[in-house]
Amino acid sequence: MRRILATMMMLLMTTAALAGCAGSDVTDEDVDAAREEGRLAGIAEATPVSTLDTIHERGTMKCGVKDSQWGMGFADADGVRSGLDIEYCKAVAAAIGLDAEQDIEYILASAGDRFEKLSSGEIDVLIRTTTWTTSRDAELNADFAGMNFFDGQGILIRGDAFPQADTTSALNLASAKVCVGTGTTTEGNLADYNTVNSIGMDIVPVADAAEATTKLVDGSCDAFTGDMSAMVAKKYTLELTNADGTTGCDGCDLWIAPELLSKEPLGAAVRDMDSDWKDVVTWVWYGMVTAEEMGLHSGNYAAADMTNPSVDRLLNNNLGLGTDTNPLPATWMQNVLSAVGNYGEAWDDSFCDGTWDAGVGGSDTMSNCVLSRVGTANALVSEGGLQFAPPMR
Repeated sequence: MRRILATMMMLLMTTAALAGCAGSDVTDEDVDAAREEGRLAGIAEATPVSTLDTIHERGTMKCGVKDSQWGMGFADADGVRSGLDIEYCKAVAAAIGLDAEQDIEYILASAGDRFEKLSSGEIDVLIRTTTWTTSRDAELNADFAGMNFFDGQGILIRGDAFPQADTTSALNLASAKVCVGTGTTTEGNLADYNTVNSIGMDIVPVADAAEATTKLVDGSCDAFTGDMSAMVAKKYTLELTNADGTTGCDGCDLWIAPELLSKEPLGAAVRDMDSDWKDVVTWVWYGMVTAEEMGLHSGNYAAADMTNPSVDRLLNNNLGLGTDTNPLPATWMQNVLSAVGNYGEAWDDSFCDGTWDAGVGGSDTMSNCVLSRVGTANALVSEGGLQFAPPMR
């Protein structure tokens, strides 16, 4: 910035000196023109290149994700990825004209390095169960692009150590060894909850969810705390039956405490001062929510009634999204619906059996859900939840 200001000052000083020279032909208009030239040059140099333009030049999008949380960001033994965060990555890629199956580079973003990878440009967008907090928004080189999942912190407990019938509540976990990730908001929330309620938990810091899982299974920890979505997913995966008839935590009798220890609004994040790219990431999510609100889904959007101005605007207008060099195609939302469907379809593919008929009913018609939207903040406003989109116009 100092270099830019110095350049502008030199231009101004030079033109002023010329204007002041006896017999000079430099006019006031020349001075004004030079001043404007310097101003525009400073603005151009100070304006960062949009990540969207960088992605198009590269031809791929780098999405920072998890690979171990079933339902949000998960990679199976064959490397096939699934989860709501993965659906969101695909939706963004499709919206900007990339192939959602071929043109995304998934990069593991851990709790300890995710913001560093974002700030350094190693990833283009962070979509990885990341809680939107004041300090992260204000102090880090990160800008949150809305909230795509309303979560809260829960505690997964070994029933053989603290039986559900006797314990019933997280408030009764005195002396319980509780694993928690170091350097996370989860760690601070647990410490506050433990102190405020004088519970007397024995807090066990761990590097990551993998270490916490190991300690929970081998009994080094009696409980494991994290986002409720993660606790539901962990309970589900640990209770899967192995070929020998055992489970991942055989005899653990796992249960989840009813309390939510915190508010955990999860959102995608981009770098600061990257407004065009942030707008794209934000409004892709809102577009998926809006499509569900309108009853538009992967199976009917192609035959939608375009005489309805709201429908036509959503499906055939870029709404100003993108950059001058790379505006979103007018059919960006059609691309999203083709690739992943609306918000409800993405949820069903992530947490349920993927057979939901989006044209028939709401969340209560999704089947075999490990995590249901019904009665939660993640349901649409029309179903009593908090998910709704600003006007798409």
